[in-house]
Amino acid sequence: MKQYALRNGIILDGTRDMEPVFGRTILVKGRKIEDIVDDKTDVSGYEVIDLNGRYVMPGLINMHVHLAGNGKPQKKQRDNTKLVNLIFSNPVSGRVAYHLVRNYAQIELISGVTTIRTVGGLKDLDSRVRDEINAGKYAGPRILCSNEGISVPGGHMAGSVAIVAQNIEEAIRQVDHLCDKKADLVKLMITGGVMDAKEKGTPGEMKMDPEMIRAVCDHAHKKGFKVAAHVESPEGVRQALKNGVDSIEHGAAPDEEIIELFKKRNAFLITTLSPALPYALFDRSVSNASEVEQYNGNVVFEGIINCCKEALKNGVPVGLGNDVGCPWVSQYDFWRELVYFTKYVGATNKQALHTATLNNAILAGIGDVTGSIEKGKEADIIVTDGNPLEDLTTLRNVRMVMAAGRLLRDPVVKRKAILDENLDRYL
Repeated sequence: MKQYALRNGIILDGTRDMEPVFGRTILVKGRKIEDIVDDKTDVSGYEVIDLNGRYVMPGLINMHVHLAGNGKPQKKQRDNTKLVNLIFSNPVSGRVAYHLVRNYAQIELISGVTTIRTVGGLKDLDSRVRDEINAGKYAGPRILCSNEGISVPGGHMAGSVAIVAQNIEEAIRQVDHLCDKKADLVKLMITGGVMDAKEKGTPGEMKMDPEMIRAVCDHAHKKGFKVAAHVESPEGVRQALKNGVDSIEHGAAPDEEIIELFKKRNAFLITTLSPALPYALFDRSVSNASEVEQYNGNVVFEGIINCCKEALKNGVPVGLGNDVGCPWVSQYDFWRELVYFTKYVGATNKQALHTATLNNAILAGIGDVTGSIEKGKEADIIVTDGNPLEDLTTLRNVRMVMAAGRLLRDPVVKRKAILDENLDRYL
């Protein structure tokens, strides 16, 4: 069993009121933080890691991930259903897809994300990768997965990272299938998205009938699942909450009724600014978006910001995810979501770091396991040169990652220059 003493670091523990803590050593034994002791404590028997005055904090938790995508910009929309059918048309390309998903999960880890929550994937690949990481076959982040989402004919991501349920019975059977694969949550595609809309002002059109939402939520809750929902319009948020959804992914400008529904349902919001930003703010010559897509991208971007601001103002729990896999959103750039949270929503750096660590852990139902530097919790730890409470961009380059006590020294992410060149303008 590995034993480490992380010494000479400045601790940011991930709690809401965190302040830099000096002169303490973090003792790690096996998977867990064994203790946090004075730097003068005898640590014989431990491998001492001198952090040289760097900052040490909980690993980041990304609450909205699609592991099958890499964020590569697209010049035009592709037929995702056709592509997925082609991928799984033979065993060789199916194995390639599995290895890509595994690789993308590992990229999340080396970028400092020690837990991911996947909300729509290719068949059962997410749970396969999760199980193999848990079995110690290779390093990776903790994965909470939904596998394929549930959509409807013509619905969001139908036939790619979501199955097409023709009726309520088929949707219920998919919940049972997820139970058989020991998925961690259920994902519904209730409305369309930016790229689904064909006219200006129509992103987030209702696609799933309220009756199906209610039936799936009721069945999922009986099976012990929480239900997350893709929604990008006020009516989508309203119907999702009225019919039993536990988390709103993305969001839209809320009215008073919607805020009350959040509270009544004890539901939470996962804010995702990263995927809409390029469509809303980039020049179309860069984003390759049509005029309609840019207009609708701005509608969604402003709606997400508004929803997040109102949720925070009214005490509705808010978490962060970056919808990785969408164009311009890579597996290694979750740190950008924290920056956008401060720039566009008005959060403080401390609030952003807390949200992306302990708060996200609590919302994911694992706050007793991870999310803070605390005795007895799993050793999910990252180290940065600078203080993220002063500059969140220091999270771009983490110097050390530890996931459940497994140490990765000097992780290096292979970055895409086109993403940095265009996205860095909006930090």
